[in-house]
Amino acid sequence: MSFQAYLDNIEAKTGKNPDQFRLWGVERGFSTAQGLADGVKAGAVVAALKDEFGLGQGHAMAIVALLKGKKS
Repeated sequence: MSFQAYLDNIEAKTGKNPDQFRLWGVERGFSTAQGLADGVKAGAVVAALKDEFGLGQGHAMAIVALLKGKKS
């Protein structure tokens, strides 16, 4: 599955697009415009995404990659 397919599936499930997830990350202190905030571990972000949005591991890690700035 392509990264874009992950994002499309996430948006279909949650109603949130990548920009909204970037804002979510900043609002919760997980990320900045440059990537993950200092001291934030991927596991904390994944746990929050699973809890708040019901995402599975793979989809949550796609959002982590998005927040890290690895993918646009």
